[in-house]
Amino acid sequence: MSSSEFLSYVPIFSDLPTETLTMIEKIGTKKIYKKNDVVLMEEEAGTALFVIVKGKVKVARSSNDGREVILTILSESDFFGEMAILDGLTRSATVTAIEDSELFLIQRNDFLNLIREFPEISISLLQELTKRLRSADAKIKALSLKDAEGKVATVILQLADDVGKIKHGKVEIEKLPLQQDLANMAGTSRETISRTLHTFAKKGLIELDGSKLSILDYEKFKEKFI
Repeated sequence: MSSSEFLSYVPIFSDLPTETLTMIEKIGTKKIYKKNDVVLMEEEAGTALFVIVKGKVKVARSSNDGREVILTILSESDFFGEMAILDGLTRSATVTAIEDSELFLIQRNDFLNLIREFPEISISLLQELTKRLRSADAKIKALSLKDAEGKVATVILQLADDVGKIKHGKVEIEKLPLQQDLANMAGTSRETISRTLHTFAKKGLIELDGSKLSILDYEKFKEKFI
């Protein structure tokens, strides 16, 4: 699949005609990142917008006591780096590849020229930013008000929405992040993650098979914890 075909699946570019996508492909560049490579650092200057062609990355910040707090995990067709591009300030988080990844980069000036020439990109970008803000608000509420099981369930549901796939009536998360990463997302300990996942499995809410997690009844699971 060429970049122009791939770009048609990216939310902010999906409404653009093929000839425009081909033009965007020409102004961008591809870059390969190995697992654990840092893509960008919190507080550094923002010079490009990133689109994930293949692979997954985690978006994280450091707490005051030095702990990593994972905000989200992004996968194919997701984009990041837009905040620093738009406001000219430094990066708000660190992004790290959690598996071998291929990214498509559009430099800041080129992207700003794009949204001037194609206002529909701005509208789509606003819609995506609003969606992310609503999701962040819901997660903050859940993690601040809920008990350990509720916090872990919130993270599982976020992963299901972001990277899950429906197979045979189940929602499957093929490569569950490491338990420490899940703990960093839920604001809890690795031990709590391990204990809670096994509790969910015993209750018949999920199935665990190596690094794969399946939610047996997504709607029932969501209704129970949201």
